[in-house]
Amino acid sequence: MAVARLNENIRHEPDEPCSLFEAVAVGAQGVLIVVAPAVVIVAITAVASGQDERYLTWAVFASLIIGGAITALQAAGIGWLGTRHLLITGTTPNYVAVSVLALDQGGPAALASLIVLSSLFYLAIAVWLPRLRRIVTPAVSGTVLMLIATMILPVALDRMHEVPEGTLPIAGPFVALVTLIATAVLALRAPVSWRLWSPLLGIGAGCVVAAFFGMYDFERLVTAPWFGLPDGGFPGLELSPPTGFWALLPMFLVVALVQAIKTVGDAMVVQQVSQRKQRAIDFRLFQGALYANGVGILLSGLAGTPPTSAYSSSTVSLINLTGIAARRVGYAIGVIFLILALFPKVTGLLLTIPTPIMGAFLLFAIGILFFEGIRTVARSGLSYQDAMIVGLSFSIGVGLQNQNIFAGILSSPWDALLGNGITIGAAVAIGLTILLDLTGPRRRRLETRLAASSIPHIDEFLQEVAAKLNWGSAATEKLRSAGEETLSSLLQPGNEYPTDATPRLIIMARTDANAVDLEFLAVFAEDNLEDRLAHLDEQSETSDNREVSFRLLRHYASSVRHQKYHGLDIVTVRVEGS
Repeated sequence: MAVARLNENIRHEPDEPCSLFEAVAVGAQGVLIVVAPAVVIVAITAVASGQDERYLTWAVFASLIIGGAITALQAAGIGWLGTRHLLITGTTPNYVAVSVLALDQGGPAALASLIVLSSLFYLAIAVWLPRLRRIVTPAVSGTVLMLIATMILPVALDRMHEVPEGTLPIAGPFVALVTLIATAVLALRAPVSWRLWSPLLGIGAGCVVAAFFGMYDFERLVTAPWFGLPDGGFPGLELSPPTGFWALLPMFLVVALVQAIKTVGDAMVVQQVSQRKQRAIDFRLFQGALYANGVGILLSGLAGTPPTSAYSSSTVSLINLTGIAARRVGYAIGVIFLILALFPKVTGLLLTIPTPIMGAFLLFAIGILFFEGIRTVARSGLSYQDAMIVGLSFSIGVGLQNQNIFAGILSSPWDALLGNGITIGAAVAIGLTILLDLTGPRRRRLETRLAASSIPHIDEFLQEVAAKLNWGSAATEKLRSAGEETLSSLLQPGNEYPTDATPRLIIMARTDANAVDLEFLAVFAEDNLEDRLAHLDEQSETSDNREVSFRLLRHYASSVRHQKYHGLDIVTVRVEGS
């Protein structure tokens, strides 16, 4: 059950106003934290694939504009778009490996087409999110995050040897090592208020050492105008894709799937740290975050630049550091990103960072990404079955990535597709999860209406479930009572649904040892049951005739989970036998 906690560090919640000065000051801090990583990731992608200066300049400009626009959209929450929270958005490292492959094979036009297609798939995931809850589990998404980190690793290591002509060969690895050590020491041992800046300070330390080796080339900075638009533009879409395009498409779709699941986790963390009083998670906000970021990925595709994603760790650190989670900060960050994009001199300064330092930063980001995968896997507990899924999927994915056993056996594009670690690792994880779900105890299903008149049908259904388990009268009564009180808790006060608009209610029961998991799927009131159960003991100025049902449900059920989506609510109740 949820337990209410207070976060006294929060000075302004998302919907609370803050002064313009506070919004701009906090927004500037947020931009300082993320602008260097965002630009560096674009630069790594372009340089690793051998793109020219014209493309690099355009990609940096477009990524800053899109990142700022989506940050503002996340804060605004227009319709179903946006999470109505501060959620900083920028170029994500998750697409680096597949973007480099796309640029190598077909240039910016191929990358644009692949990202546009993956954005449509990403938006579909937002619609299908409730139905994917059993397939894309924490074990699946965590495994793919770790595989993505493993696939990016060679890209980061290759950058460490790229030094200007005439520079000592040892200079690149040495500068990268200094950058990594400085970043790691600050991240591990610096005061909390300084840890937020550890990547930026680590890059600064590497830049100082690089200057002694003469690794800087200031031509880009000198030639960049102070104000203006880049010469490049929309690269166009690949209308007649080559064979290699279709081998890359599944990789992009898999990364989009995992990116969507990660966005849900990002929105969850940001929602929790932005509130003084802990509330139940609102999954509609997650869908809003997905829709907004899907628009960002679509715009990135049309611009031919690497896609965007939420910088949740930076956002959480910024909120914890300042205590300000107001949406106004998101608007300020959007405007500052726009201003930076229009001043090529500023981005030109960031692009003078030597390539080995970029590789070292990416290596640090890979470590964080791999940790995110581990944390995602462990989020809901790691059972024996989950451990097998993670271990087998990860080992197969890494193995194929390092040694493509299909090369020379299958023709193109199947050899590249089946030899890709991310694609096959994700397929194995999803396949094993589906197998585990299909071979588990069979679910019993009842379809009825969300109305008090449905209680006899639900009662009869639950008695049949208890009889299958050979439960005694006490345990059966407990299950029946939990079902009745769940229904009563979900009904609107007074049960005043119009006759022609009574929501459909689907109940699914699955037995597990000496317990029953009940899933109630319906459309109902705006409040969340977990919030009501958590705050029952608090004094309330308003009365609710469902309060007795809330208290009884808390007594009968060992756990209650309520997930609210647009158009669908899911309540999971676990009842243990006597």
